[in-house]
Amino acid sequence: MQEWANQLCENRQFGSKMTDSKYFTTTKKGEIFELKAELNSDKKEKKKEAVKKVIASMTVGKDVSALFPDVVNCMQTDNLELKKLVYLYLMNYAKSQPDMAIMAVNTFVKDCEDPNPLIRALAVRTMGCIRVDKITEYLCEPLRKCLKDEDPYVRKTAAVCVAKLHDINAQLVEDQGFLDTLKDLISDSNPMVVANAVAALSEIAESHPNSNLLDLNPQTINKLLTALNECTEWGQIFILDCLANYTPRDDRESQSICERVTPRLSHANSAVVLSAVKVLMKFMEMLPKDLDYYGTLLKKLAPPLVTLLSAEPELQYVALRNINLIVQRRPEILKHEMKVFFVKYNDPIYVKLEKLDIMIRLASQANIAQVLAELKEYATEVDVDFVRKAVRAIGRCAIKVEQSAERCVSTLLDLIQTKVNYVVQEAIVVIKDIFRKYPNKYESVIATLCENLDSLDEPEARAAMIWIVGEYAERIDNADELLESFLEGFHDESTQVQLQLLTAIVKLFLKKPTETQELVQQVLSLATQDSDNPDLRDRGYIYWRLLSTDPVAAKEVVLAEKPLISEETDLIEPTLLEELICHIGTLASVYHKPPSAFVEGSRGVQHKRLPGSVGSGESESPDTGSAAGVSEAPPAVIPSQGDLLGDLLNLDLTPPTTTGPPPPSSGMQMGAMDLLGGGLDSLMGDESEPLGGDLGGSPAMGAGFGAPAAMPASFNAPVSGGLDDLFDLGGGVGIPTGVYSAPKTVWLPAMKAKGLEITGTFARRAGVIQMEMTLNNKAMSVMTDFAIQFNRNSFGLAPAGPLQILTPLSPNQSIEVALPLSTVGPVMKMEPLNNLQVAVKNNIDVFYFSCQYPINMLFVEDGKMERQVFLATWKDIPNDNESQFQIKDCHLNSDAASTKLQGSNIFTIAKRTVEGQDMLYQSMKLSNGIWVLAELRVQAGNPNYTVSLKCRAPEVSQCVFQTYEAALKN
Repeated sequence: MQEWANQLCENRQFGSKMTDSKYFTTTKKGEIFELKAELNSDKKEKKKEAVKKVIASMTVGKDVSALFPDVVNCMQTDNLELKKLVYLYLMNYAKSQPDMAIMAVNTFVKDCEDPNPLIRALAVRTMGCIRVDKITEYLCEPLRKCLKDEDPYVRKTAAVCVAKLHDINAQLVEDQGFLDTLKDLISDSNPMVVANAVAALSEIAESHPNSNLLDLNPQTINKLLTALNECTEWGQIFILDCLANYTPRDDRESQSICERVTPRLSHANSAVVLSAVKVLMKFMEMLPKDLDYYGTLLKKLAPPLVTLLSAEPELQYVALRNINLIVQRRPEILKHEMKVFFVKYNDPIYVKLEKLDIMIRLASQANIAQVLAELKEYATEVDVDFVRKAVRAIGRCAIKVEQSAERCVSTLLDLIQTKVNYVVQEAIVVIKDIFRKYPNKYESVIATLCENLDSLDEPEARAAMIWIVGEYAERIDNADELLESFLEGFHDESTQVQLQLLTAIVKLFLKKPTETQELVQQVLSLATQDSDNPDLRDRGYIYWRLLSTDPVAAKEVVLAEKPLISEETDLIEPTLLEELICHIGTLASVYHKPPSAFVEGSRGVQHKRLPGSVGSGESESPDTGSAAGVSEAPPAVIPSQGDLLGDLLNLDLTPPTTTGPPPPSSGMQMGAMDLLGGGLDSLMGDESEPLGGDLGGSPAMGAGFGAPAAMPASFNAPVSGGLDDLFDLGGGVGIPTGVYSAPKTVWLPAMKAKGLEITGTFARRAGVIQMEMTLNNKAMSVMTDFAIQFNRNSFGLAPAGPLQILTPLSPNQSIEVALPLSTVGPVMKMEPLNNLQVAVKNNIDVFYFSCQYPINMLFVEDGKMERQVFLATWKDIPNDNESQFQIKDCHLNSDAASTKLQGSNIFTIAKRTVEGQDMLYQSMKLSNGIWVLAELRVQAGNPNYTVSLKCRAPEVSQCVFQTYEAALKN
């Protein structure tokens, strides 16, 4: 579409006698026939008018592909305007008419040798836009000539054409040596050719992250810097982005590059400015801080960033998002520029919120008075979202600048006195944080807070107030009454408030045990018996057991001294910040997410790091003990195929001796998280008491504290892998609901086996893999003496016993047989991985066939990891081993999907919901000890799921994905 727009604009310069709008107003019928006649007219002017009408029809969405041969005939012309229009048509319809498009090849070849450079460039540009495999090979010769053309305009166009051609057919581009020609163009005398060559190579390198196409060295960098001064603005951006990928050898080279890039900061185009800032931010990492030039550079970076804030609001927002990152990395750059971030009355809300965020990041003892005065002013604005953020900002300033805390608290109290509901609620939320930062300092304000208790209706504010009452219960005379008032509508509260209320009442009980027995009994009963929320229920049981067995330990746990909250709780994590700094001026810097989080498709996304931070002494090796629960050593990756002539022909087909099925895997794995150091059993009561026994009881606590008389049925039930109790206290293996087995397919057709037809499938029953077959005799003679043997395969599948066919198989008779399999046979990597080569013998002959088993047959029943082990293993497996797949047209919700997958021994470890998207974290274990970890994303209303798989043997990921697809869709 952009190409059309560009070319239609270019056509304006030829100035038709009338305006071109007339071509878009016609609604005549039978147009195609008329246009066909006009296109074949002898008069040039009539022909041109006809092509314009065709382009107009095409632009408004009419199908004019029927005129393809007639339009292509108009290519043979000297009129540049007409040629452009025909090429425009060709780009649009070549894909739907590839056979006709070949007719145009000769004209391209001819136009690439035209004396007019504009026509040569036009031909090569159009060639790159015609995405038809059939004709790409014909275009290689003209493209090669244009890459070495004497005119720079043609060369720069040809450079971009190489990138487009690479996208269509990468192998062809590499075979024809175009990549080497592109590298040579970096040394071209014309700066625009250099810029386009860099752009093309960068584009190609993105889809081949490890190709090292842009081999940057000091000589190349020098050429790029020379071209930088004379390029167009977009050429400069390409070159600056390329420079940002270079790592200088030492601080001298780094300073030299910075000196030559600095003039770009005064460019009129904001994209050039941000690209220059990106290069400087990266190379500053290598400059010693005591260097004079370092200080000079800091001073030079501030003015261009400030200038960006005088642009239109959309540009301001992009600039502010980038400044937010820069300020987190180097606040000293803008420490004296606080005033430019003060909010203007006519700023859009998105600009206001971003400015507010940066103000807090720049707040210091020197400017806090000024900042607080501004924030107090903002808190009286009419925009609710902005006022909320302003109130929160006051609290963040108190936490960040200790000297200002008292003034901030005083300001917040003034705002509470305004009695504006949402202001009061935000103020209470931030005062809770101030109490965490400065304990025993500002508690005198609690009385004022309690006065506003009735007006709180937002979960976060209610939870904050409950926390304050519970934390300072000994200072509040009627704390029990206040908490009891919240308890009345316990089941209507959000989970956040319920959890906070449970903890607060337990704190109150530990501080005032004699007065609050009934209250704590009531809340524990509500949390454990009447709630179906697993988090709330589990916390209720923990508190209940703690209180009933060891009140002293309960006090130490619940009333433990809390760590002070950090100055900045919302800073971006350092490694992510480093990566985002390397992406300044791109979408990643606006989203504050790495490209890998939002760029879809097969293109590799490289993770970038700032040069100074690589190898900074941090140990790269993960904690070796972290994944001990999985296996002591990483499981052996499947051995390579080696000798592929694994000789089925020489197999000994005498019935194998019965080795017996493999020992069944352990049914229950009681590896739950040891929450209180006393082990699961001690948490549940008597150590000899089995899980699922009588957990009721009524142990004594203090002065007559009685535990709830009975547990909910779901807690007494056998441990299941369902999502009712996400991390069920058993932490064990779910009871499968039945493994999905594919319907039988024909493995050996009768015509290939002298009348013996074998259909079959694989199933996993009670932990044993079975090969279920139907043998059908379509021959005229009786078949006897059956035996079966497998070739070596990827997972060591082998018959666990002989093929049990005890009676002869008569003509037109069939027999069902289930062959148990073991996984202790010889191993050899197959292609595909789940391929199985089988030999079947009978009294007539030996027959061979191949079949593929679904990999979930190898998923064992003890494949459910513990939470911490899962987390540690996920971090431990390299990111390169992660594969992402799309499962389309699946209409299950996350709970139904989890239940279905559990039937195939794919266990859900955890579930969380982020912005309406359910994320299931799952594990499965193969019979050879290889673990596969998965993250399944399910969005309500979206039939397409995304599954990310991580495994130490990434070659199994494709097969695992096929299992997901089959299990969820059947």
